[in-house]
Amino acid sequence: MLRLVDFMGLCFYCGVIYWLSDQSVIPAPMLFPHQDKLFHFIAYFIMGIFAWRNFRHFVRQPYYLMMVNLIFCSIYGMTDEWHQMFVEGRQADVIDWVADSLGGGFCAWGFYRLSQLKR
Repeated sequence: MLRLVDFMGLCFYCGVIYWLSDQSVIPAPMLFPHQDKLFHFIAYFIMGIFAWRNFRHFVRQPYYLMMVNLIFCSIYGMTDEWHQMFVEGRQADVIDWVADSLGGGFCAWGFYRLSQLKR
């Protein structure tokens, strides 16, 4: 049952990311330059949490779990940027994809380090 809950949580969060990417404008006040990169990092860091919870049911080795998590977040970020090319008012940006990958990767690395400390 927990496996299904974790899978549905990841699917829901990916759906939220997709829905946000499908909006022409995201209403957020501009507080500093390039803040959207921070938003991308945070959003994909959170995705990394959901991905770790989901993939831990299938991958037991922490190092491989970290790599699967990173690859999933990075590929989803790439497809998200590709999707934005077709949304009016949005554009694809390689730096956004890098921020996505770094957010998911940093989360995965953090969980990996925590799993090493538990041993």
